[in-house]
Amino acid sequence: MSMIHSFHIPVMGLGFTVDSPLKVARFGISSVVSIMDDQLLEDMRRIYSRKLVIPYFQIEDKEPDARAKRVKAYLNFLQSVVNEQVKKMKKEAFGEGNEIDTYFELLPEGHPLNCLYSRMQHAFGSEKLTLQEELRKEIVPGNIDVNIMTKVDKINYAKDGQALPREYSDALAALRGFAQSDVNGGVVFSAGMNPALYSYAVEFSDFFPDQDGIIKKPIILKVSDYRSALIQGKFLAKKGLWVSEFRIESGLNCGGHAFATDGFLAGPILESFKQNKADLRNELVEICQQALQQKNIPQLPKSIRPKITYQGGIGTAEENQMLLQTYDLDGTGWGSPFLLVPEATSVDKETLDRLLKAKKSDFYLSRASPLGVPFNNLRTSSGEEQRKGRIDKDRPGSPCYKKLLASNTEFTEKPICTASRQYQLLKIKQREAGGISASALEEILEKDCLCEGLGAPAILASGETPRRNLKAVTICPGPNLAYFKGAFSLKEMVDHIYGKMQLNLDSERPHVFLKELQLYIQHLKAEIEAAVPENARKFESYVEKFRKNLSEGISYYQELKSIWSLENEKMLEKLKEQVSGLKWELEQV
Repeated sequence: MSMIHSFHIPVMGLGFTVDSPLKVARFGISSVVSIMDDQLLEDMRRIYSRKLVIPYFQIEDKEPDARAKRVKAYLNFLQSVVNEQVKKMKKEAFGEGNEIDTYFELLPEGHPLNCLYSRMQHAFGSEKLTLQEELRKEIVPGNIDVNIMTKVDKINYAKDGQALPREYSDALAALRGFAQSDVNGGVVFSAGMNPALYSYAVEFSDFFPDQDGIIKKPIILKVSDYRSALIQGKFLAKKGLWVSEFRIESGLNCGGHAFATDGFLAGPILESFKQNKADLRNELVEICQQALQQKNIPQLPKSIRPKITYQGGIGTAEENQMLLQTYDLDGTGWGSPFLLVPEATSVDKETLDRLLKAKKSDFYLSRASPLGVPFNNLRTSSGEEQRKGRIDKDRPGSPCYKKLLASNTEFTEKPICTASRQYQLLKIKQREAGGISASALEEILEKDCLCEGLGAPAILASGETPRRNLKAVTICPGPNLAYFKGAFSLKEMVDHIYGKMQLNLDSERPHVFLKELQLYIQHLKAEIEAAVPENARKFESYVEKFRKNLSEGISYYQELKSIWSLENEKMLEKLKEQVSGLKWELEQV
């Protein structure tokens, strides 16, 4: 698998990174595509096929196993186009501002290929030509990874109303489409363990090592802490499935859905991975090798080890380097800042303008997700305007076409979505009958249709109109984006990550670790204010545990030398004041 760059672009929503491989993979940059919305994938394949003059054959909704077929077709399309892009790039002339120069110029200083490129630029004659051919051979694209949110796994039904077999559920069908595709990349499982999904992976040989010990389609787990990594890793290892990478994501300092921990902070979590890296590797290897032997499948290479990466709120080259060096990481993920890079992600012009005009207070953790999980949102998005407008017109809720998040059976036998008009009208009637409180209804009316809102920007950015003319966009940036101002080129953002240049960030932006700490203190306060616990003693115990974990995290940061190695005395003093202030704030909770 490619690891040209030390960062990747994580999945963002359904549509913001759906076509990112077509934009960045040829430069060796890996990105993650959500494969949960098969209708969106089909629309994007149709749109790009027309633009690139490639034959397109539609996969109809009514076609058997349409979901898996659409996932497979779109991923095959992405890989085919990226392969052609790389093939074309390798034939380009050096020194004429072509993409072949961009490929090597994007690399960090000190990278072997960047050094070879620099040497080529200063060479002459036959030596120059020889070095150019050597460079051409080294060009490989970034990975086209896919994301399956494990909790989005609705059971589907046939026309006669009968439930289809388990392998036709949303998540399992998506996995099947990925496994049967030609794509070079791994599958990222996010949002926790899904035993049925993990068990289904054993049906596909590409998840197991071949005769050379190579796993064609690696499994990547997005995790919040070490315990989760170990539990999920062992579950998969017992089936002979190796976890090639653990992607640690901040519980709150990230985009999209926010899965808060019980006050465990990123620094201590990363420290636990660093301290237990060898034990984690050895335990999983032993279990996995035994399972492979029993299945009569080739063994893992003796040198194999899982990669450990981190994503969530990183904003400067100094923070990036600190994370890589302090915790011996294999890479980092940069998500929300790339929403401001049209060359890398798909954000329609109107939404990009709204992002650029947004104040810090416009970025907030909402209750918009029908999953019941806190969701990072933008107050000024067109999706929020539409949601509020529907309430004002006494038409709350959304028409539910895709039904990806339909999971509620409170009123119906078949699950429906809590953001749907059907469900919200039923809740209003329940309120009118005195069945629920006004605050409970208010929380329900905050639910928004993420299926349409998170997919629309990709269609709009391509110059097309989404199905059924549903143009409202929901965007899910992490809190970190509030400190980035302006739209940037791909080169500017990559150079910023590697410290070749520095983007002009808000001077009030706190350190990545301290921003997360701020968010956790705010989260704890909100939990206490909103709590009406049935079991007061249990809730008090939870709060004390949460406070204790945050307090220990603060003590850890106060002792962490890599945070306090700033040469700028003014910035160092400010950082110390922030830590002391947050410690005092926690004590007052």
